Amino acid sequence: MTIRNIIFDLGGVLLNIDYQATINEFKKLGINNFDDLFTQAAQIQLFDQFDKGEISPGSFRDELRRISGVPLQDEEIDKAWNAMLFDLPAKRIALLELVRKNYRTFLLSNTNAIHYPAYTEYLETRYGFSDLSALFEKQYLSFRIGMRKPDKEVYGLVLDENGLKPSETLLIDDSLQHVDGAREAGLHAVCLDVEKTEVSDLFNKNAFLSHPVPGSDLPGCRP
Repeated sequence: MTIRNIIFDLGGVLLNIDYQATINEFKKLGINNFDDLFTQAAQIQLFDQFDKGEISPGSFRDELRRISGVPLQDEEIDKAWNAMLFDLPAKRIALLELVRKNYRTFLLSNTNAIHYPAYTEYLETRYGFSDLSALFEKQYLSFRIGMRKPDKEVYGLVLDENGLKPSETLLIDDSLQHVDGAREAGLHAVCLDVEKTEVSDLFNKNAFLSHPVPGSDLPGCRP
């Protein structure tokens, strides 16, 4: 078995994020049960709909106000929602530039219409490019394609559109449910515990995968 294609997750694997930061910010704003509504491993339908682009940012804000009973301003919601977004280290950009010389690389991210402009503004300010498309053969963003991980059809979309064989394709993600979904779709997948392992640890100095299918000797990500 030879891996020829790598699908990268964004948040956690490449872009540093902290879900707890957003939970804490919403609690400060008076939504004391926000951690019952949203976590990395599970979330209510509202967030899934927003990730898939099924509802607009305005509808997302209105529904969050309705279910919480807290009359937050749009700016307060956006600031708290984006609090989870941190930095994208330059070393990971350099890694992607090297890896794409050895493999066909793709980005598959569950993201939404409030997060996207926030992190693209960061990329523009920090690195001078407006999005990550230059670092991959193609990027797939859930709010644009109308589907999200771990739904089986999202992996099929990436495979079919690009003529990829599942047996030659590896997903690198930090969410166990996304990894499980990819494996059910026939892909290989690594569940990266980003608190213990850096994505660069999966590659050798020449930017080839350090194992045929890496991950068995690495700490698995938390469920």
